[in-house]
Amino acid sequence: MARFDPYENNGGTCVAVAGADYCVVAADTRLSVGYSILSRAHSKIAHLADKCVLASSGFQGDIKALQKNLTAKELVYEHNHNKKMSCPAMAQLLSNTLYYKRFFPYYAFNVLGGLDSEGKGCVFTYDAVGSYERTGYSAQGTGATLMMPVLDNQLKSPSPLLLPARDAVTPLSESEAVDLVKDVFASATERDIYTGDSVEIVVINSSGTHRECIELRKD
Repeated sequence: MARFDPYENNGGTCVAVAGADYCVVAADTRLSVGYSILSRAHSKIAHLADKCVLASSGFQGDIKALQKNLTAKELVYEHNHNKKMSCPAMAQLLSNTLYYKRFFPYYAFNVLGGLDSEGKGCVFTYDAVGSYERTGYSAQGTGATLMMPVLDNQLKSPSPLLLPARDAVTPLSESEAVDLVKDVFASATERDIYTGDSVEIVVINSSGTHRECIELRKD
């Protein structure tokens, strides 16, 4: 007798890097189950609020439900307060939404990136039940264990225990951060069968949001 399992990991990897006045959020476009590729052009990135982008890996059914929930709550916030929700506010809303479902959680591992009220880049990383922290960079998904050592080596985020506290933003320029993201995806694609096809890169800065797509390995 087959055991019922409501969850399925559709693979993929998400990365975000925060700079002094920008944020880069990227995710691959492969949607797969086991050794089967269901789609080579599936976006894992959602624009939730003004200068706020969510990238998610995990079970795509739960991810779509979560994105729909957050979009509806952001719209209610906009009507009630007559302004767009800020990225830190959306980060708290996402944490609350995930924690509310902690007994039957959304099987989604999220990275939220954007600009805060001061125009600085911010990255928030989550587990499946809503625990989160603000960091200078993060990776989630099947290729995260391959990417994080490279990001740690190149970006060297200061310890949160240091006093006085230091900004977690990275010292790289916007173009250098984009090049680093391309490099880590090209590297992870060589080792992770669930990451590949192409990478969608979204850059958020004071002038708006820019998107580009780069081809990766197809096998």
